[in-house]
Amino acid sequence: MKLKWLGHSAFELIRNDGLNILVDPFIQGNPSCPISINELNPDIICITHAHGDHFGDAIEIARNTNALVISNYEISQYLQKRGIRSLGINYGSEISIDHMSIRMLDARHTSSYDFEGDIKYAGNPGSFLFDFKNDIKIFHAGDTGLFSDLKFVVGEIYKPDIALLPIGNLFTMDPKEASIAAKWINPKIVIPMHYNTFPSIKQDGNYFMQLVKNENPNCKTLILKPLETYETK
Repeated sequence: MKLKWLGHSAFELIRNDGLNILVDPFIQGNPSCPISINELNPDIICITHAHGDHFGDAIEIARNTNALVISNYEISQYLQKRGIRSLGINYGSEISIDHMSIRMLDARHTSSYDFEGDIKYAGNPGSFLFDFKNDIKIFHAGDTGLFSDLKFVVGEIYKPDIALLPIGNLFTMDPKEASIAAKWINPKIVIPMHYNTFPSIKQDGNYFMQLVKNENPNCKTLILKPLETYETK
């Protein structure tokens, strides 16, 4: 199982048999992502919410690859009206695809089509738990503030091995709150995201690492550079 950070909140999750899941495909407008959408070939695209820095290039990539796009009901309807193959799910629901499961969980944030002429309602924001069954469980928190579900739902019920947490502040948790989330979720590995893409969300990954070490010495912080890959054992 390989996990590749594409900058901001965009990740590729690539199973050993080649199944490719692309999360929050903000590529072309992402100053921290050095690749083009033509270099991506996902089977599945997951969108946590509709803000442009997460919805990103979902339509173009899905048209290029015929990937199935999974998101909330409202985003799915938006995509289907544009000819995109999409499946809408909602909080607490789990779907099984090709010997793995994807579960949508809550996030504390907002969601809108902020890239339209007028800002339009796009359902509520979410997060995703990817369960690769006998291999590994990965939690992508989307854009979220600190809230108790991270402890009582994500940490105590679903127990992910890897947690991808935003640390940028301004729109999401800051490093301190994210380190508390890492304590609550208690993954083996935490990877910071949604930071240093723009000056307004500039943060020090090493500072976050130290905070996590203080809060949860059993949790390893892995700081990736865009296009760096972590491969599970």
